[in-house]
This record gives sequence, structure tokens and C-alpha cells, in this order.
Amino acid sequence: MTEAALPRSASGKTAMDVAWECARAAGDLALSRFRTDHSIDVKGHRNIVTATDVEAELRIIAILKAEYPDHKILSEETASGTDASSGWTWVIDPIDGTKNYAIGVPFWCVNVALCLDAEPVLALTWDPVHQEGFRAVAGGGAFVNDAPIRASELPDVFSAVLGFDLGYDDALGSGQLALMQRIFPNVQGIRITGSAALGLAYAACGRIDLYTHMNISPWDIAAGILLVREAGGVATDRDGGPMRITSRTFAAGGRGVHADFMSRYAVVAGGD
Repeated sequence: MTEAALPRSASGKTAMDVAWECARAAGDLALSRFRTDHSIDVKGHRNIVTATDVEAELRIIAILKAEYPDHKILSEETASGTDASSGWTWVIDPIDGTKNYAIGVPFWCVNVALCLDAEPVLALTWDPVHQEGFRAVAGGGAFVNDAPIRASELPDVFSAVLGFDLGYDDALGSGQLALMQRIFPNVQGIRITGSAALGLAYAACGRIDLYTHMNISPWDIAAGILLVREAGGVATDRDGGPMRITSRTFAAGGRGVHADFMSRYAVVAGGD
């Protein structure tokens, strides 16, 4: 699918132009408030939302409703119950890495994806702090800003830097920690990123050789699935099946590292 094959907006813009408009609207707002005092609500243990998350999401939704009134929207804060299984659906996260954002760590992003029948066909992960936009359209390759990107070509876990996150389920997070302990020291490095969306974007461009998670949501991964695949990498569930926006567990990255990880480590996590 080329960008030209994607539906034009009500005002005649391309889908990627609209995605950029959404990402910049949310990113500019969030960046203007970064490292300031935040109004914070607690959604669950270790899971927070700031007032900026909600306001940024509403800005994105307003743009999408004006430009694509017939499309559905699946989002973290205000439209998390949308059925994205059929038709055109925008899947958005106004700030992925909210904990990082709230405590002043410069590793967070805006995530925007367009899906057709639950398959991502357009992806944009925008890092306002570093002014990096990781983008892809199905069949068109993956890019950071205007530079093409490729997933890692390393052969195995021993050669690699792996990215993990722990999520909000205590048992699954403990399983991830047990997995790290099992892998270490037979690895070059381990990183806990605090943003699944940027973890996937970094896996797509080879900054991390493989990224894995055990408890994830569609708005965290919809863009990243396409980014990794268009960058020549592999994205699967931890059981080896195709990674989908409804997947709760996954491993994604370079083909060699992914194959080695799946053959030796993938099932060693909380309850697996």
C-alpha cells in the first residue's frame, strides 16, 4: 500500500500530513509543559495520567474528527473501548512514557497509527524532545525524519543490546526481571526504556537490537509494529505468532537476535 492509496482527509490532506499535524499538536503542548509542575491522577499502581495527557489527546481527536469524520479513534485516555477490528481506525497515545514525562526524563513520545481492519498501515512516533519522527507506510519502508532506517542485523542475543519494560502487572513485571537475570551476562546490555513506543522505534532503527514486553496496549504498539516490519525486522507475540495491535506480549527487532531470543528465552517470564 502506497501513501497515495491511503484515504485523503476532508480538507484534501494526505493521511501522513494529518498524522504529523496530530503529533505536532500534542507534542508541542507536552513539550511546552515538560519539566514543570503537573496535575497528576493515579489510574493504578505505577500507572499515572497527567492533565496534559488528556488535553493533548483531545487536541488530536479534534483534528481527526474534522479531517476523517467517518474513521474510528482508539485512544488511551478517552476512547479506550473503541472496536478497532474492522474499518479505518486511528490508534493514538498522546504521551507514551507518561512516568518519564512527569518526572522530567526526556524519553517520551506521541504515537499515531492508522489501521485498516486492525492492521497498521501508517505509523508515526514523534519524539518532541529530540525532534525525531519515526514514520512508515505499509510497503514503503521506514524512516527517522528523512533518513531510511533498518533493524539490527546482529546474529544473536550475546551480541545485542536488549530493551525491556515492566508494565503495571506485578507478576508479569517480576517475570521480566527474572528473564533479564537469566539472560545476563550473556548480552551486551539491557535497557529499561519507560516508553514502549520509543522502545519499538529504537528497535526499528537498530539503536536497540530487540525490544520485548509482557503487558501492553494497542496505542503503545500500533505504530511500532509497522515501523519494525518496514525496517526489515520481525515483530511477534512471545509465543511466536504474528504481533497484532491486540497482542499483550511481544518481541520485536532484528531477525537474527529475534530468532535467538525466541529459541532460548521467550517463554521465561511470569507465568509462561
